[in-house]
Amino acid sequence: MDADVLAQVLRGLPPIDDPNVLVGTSTADDAGVYRVNDALALVQTVDFFTPIVDDPYTFGAIAAANALSDVYAMGGTPVTALAIVGFPEDQDPAILHEILRGGAEKAREAGINVIGGHTVKDAEPKYGLSVTGLIHPERIIRNSSAQAGDILFLTKAVGTGILTTARRRDAIDDAAMDEAIVSMSALNRAAAEAMDGCAVHAATDVTGFGLVGHLREMLDGAGVGADIDAGAIPVFEGVLALAQDGVVPGGTRTNLRQALANGVAFDDRIDESLRLVLCDAQTSGGLLVAVAAGDAERYAARARELGVAIVARIGITTATTGLRIHG
Repeated sequence: MDADVLAQVLRGLPPIDDPNVLVGTSTADDAGVYRVNDALALVQTVDFFTPIVDDPYTFGAIAAANALSDVYAMGGTPVTALAIVGFPEDQDPAILHEILRGGAEKAREAGINVIGGHTVKDAEPKYGLSVTGLIHPERIIRNSSAQAGDILFLTKAVGTGILTTARRRDAIDDAAMDEAIVSMSALNRAAAEAMDGCAVHAATDVTGFGLVGHLREMLDGAGVGADIDAGAIPVFEGVLALAQDGVVPGGTRTNLRQALANGVAFDDRIDESLRLVLCDAQTSGGLLVAVAAGDAERYAARARELGVAIVARIGITTATTGLRIHG
């Protein structure tokens, strides 16, 4: 759902009044966190969607990586997962087997098992996971606790929404999707492990609301602003040209409209196609990490040592509120 529509739907619901709920719905964070005792809390999330690639195994793997990412973004360690499935009656069950196998093997890569789930008949396939993780209550990394002067890092390129839309429209071939599929299938575990021991003030993963949308949530939650260098943001090859040709998903266009309506200031040198790319609705995107300036190089070095291919320094948070994106 659109971010503004979702916020409207959530308003007026009964308030969360359990003091053991350490992270709820109020800050649009990646997962809920529930305190079990002084040394242990549960991190809980759920995510599922319709196929974005043709191969069922790959779809399952990407969906699982996407769901697991929410736990990593909180600084947690996944421990179990449950599968959520919608599947048409008239399709070959072997396709569903491959979807589930892709998800289960990606979960095993994360060191956990899919221990159950629920299926329903549906006109269109849908798959995802509900993931439970563990964390110390005092080590939660929220999306709403950035501080002025933090360095912002992004750990995957953007543009998956535009690429998957282009593939569905036959505007690109399978080979043009290879890099994005590798990225979407990659766990954010190493990028999260690199946060341990560093002065990371906030983190979130970049998914359906796009880089700009999720960054705006981070800034609004913390009451800070940011200056972003558009040229430092990694973008998949061919994405800008596709945006220039109008090959853009509806969700991406909605994200840009909401960004402009909420006062995001784009440099005049940033044309609409690049603005769309920066707002592109992502699937299984990277982590957006706000690190204290003194620990920024340490975080980047640790992430690279752990095998994170992209550790892009894209900007800095500011005491002056508002999101400013420079060309």
